Amino acid sequence: MKWLRNIIEVWAYEMKCALFDEGVIVFFVIVPFLYPLLYAYLYNNESVREVAAVVVDNSHSQLSREFVRRVDATGDVDIVSYCQDMEEAKEMIHQREAYGLIYIPKDFAKDVAEHRQTTVELYSDMSGILYYKAVLSSCTEVSLEMNKEIKAQLIPGATEQQISAFQYPIEYQYVPMFNTQSGFCTFIIPAVLMMIIQQTMVLGVGMMAGEEREKVRKHIAEPHIIGKNPSEILLGKSTVIFTIYVIVAVYLVCIVPMLFNLIHIWRWQTLLAFMVPFITACVFFSISISSIAHDRESFIIMFVFLSIPLLFASGISWPSSNIPIFWKGFSWLFPSTFGVNGYVRITEMGATLEDVQYEFNALWIQTFVYGAISYLVYKRTYGKQLWA
Repeated sequence: MKWLRNIIEVWAYEMKCALFDEGVIVFFVIVPFLYPLLYAYLYNNESVREVAAVVVDNSHSQLSREFVRRVDATGDVDIVSYCQDMEEAKEMIHQREAYGLIYIPKDFAKDVAEHRQTTVELYSDMSGILYYKAVLSSCTEVSLEMNKEIKAQLIPGATEQQISAFQYPIEYQYVPMFNTQSGFCTFIIPAVLMMIIQQTMVLGVGMMAGEEREKVRKHIAEPHIIGKNPSEILLGKSTVIFTIYVIVAVYLVCIVPMLFNLIHIWRWQTLLAFMVPFITACVFFSISISSIAHDRESFIIMFVFLSIPLLFASGISWPSSNIPIFWKGFSWLFPSTFGVNGYVRITEMGATLEDVQYEFNALWIQTFVYGAISYLVYKRTYGKQLWA
């Protein structure tokens, strides 16, 4: 059982190093604890309400006033001012006194009265895409409702049943599934949680690896690795990271969604079975990629900027079918791609393990591939120190 004692010895030494290294603690504990709270708190309102908007009404008709009144009555838009012309309205938007502009042309009511199609022009401050969404959706809903009423007026003498059939030839009911509020927090936070697991682990492991390589270059032999083979060192070190991130993962994927009332309809057996290969794949991926870390700081600069591209490449915020094949293949190198998609489907859609079998299998493949690479990394890193 010497191999087991060797693994435990490596585990104990590396755990002590991880817990007493201030830089590593930042990535392994502080960032995973604080970042989800910050993100979830910022986006917890889910969607933008009462977006300030201004109106330029050149029609000055009863119909245009009715349109504006209905838009103002929606929960997404708040009409804060009527402007004399477009220049005044644009100035208010430039001063951030409003974020949307509704322009009603002079012939608005006349065109409707003469049975011609009319238009309403919308402008939005695109510094926030949710402003545009709020103004557009409110105006669209009002225009559709008024269209039905105007069409009903074109069939005088019709019964209420005929008018109803004319207004709603095909009746539909909009029921958003899973993300019932169409909220940004519910949409993005689950993906961010999985990205935090991978990114903080990579940065923490890279920092530890950079320090180890600095010692190797200085021919400083680590006492806990002397007389041990690469597999024992790998198992000891990887078990430390796995142990820490089991606790981190429980907090991120279970506690944070409950704290902020995010959708969490997962079955614990399914989530547990999925998170094991995800964390394991992240562990070996972190060790593999840490081979390019030559000191404690350089790895942070090299890798931290990838967080946003990897989030997009995962297909969670942009349709995977529209991602070029090169970047899609590039995204398959990272456990986060499969982890994000699998976790979102499990926690928000109630998917079973069979439903995420593709992601589940991909994570196990990554575990074995990156495990083999990790072994080669440690064998090359320590070299002659192993049997000194």
